[in-house]
Amino acid sequence: MEDPSRDANVYMAKLAEQAERYEEMVDYMEKVVKCSGEELTVEERNLLSVAYKNIVGSRRASWRIVSSIEQKEESKGNDEHVGLIRDYRIKVEGELSNICQNILSLLDSHLIPSAASHESKVFYLKMKGDYHRYLAEFKTGAERKEAAENTLLAYKSAQVIYFFYIMYMLLL
Repeated sequence: MEDPSRDANVYMAKLAEQAERYEEMVDYMEKVVKCSGEELTVEERNLLSVAYKNIVGSRRASWRIVSSIEQKEESKGNDEHVGLIRDYRIKVEGELSNICQNILSLLDSHLIPSAASHESKVFYLKMKGDYHRYLAEFKTGAERKEAAENTLLAYKSAQVIYFFYIMYMLLL
């Protein structure tokens, strides 16, 4: 039986996508994930992925620009600007961290455990690797190392599931 609130949230996510309001798209798709223990449909999975890809993508682009400006100002010895830029970069990094932690939490607590198909598991594990990779792009020290290790682990897990699925299909 179809859940009217689920359908309404999916519809609103599509509407938010057309309006390029990706933060709201994320909110609607998070409701779909959390209000249902069921596996997402391919369409729902893609909506969630597009929503997060857009909000993280704009922050990643901002971070690259701000980091580049910070390096230029450092090379000029403009300490006053460097301090302001550094504070702004840290703000963007905080936003990036929150976005990545939100989707990683959804993946670990809802999406991966409810994934019934090999295709879904591989999709979500690749997504998990991607968001750990995004963290590794700007983290430093032990946090960067942990993010890089988690990236590799998620990608390897997806690769193993995919490999065994292909082997299984070849044996049929």
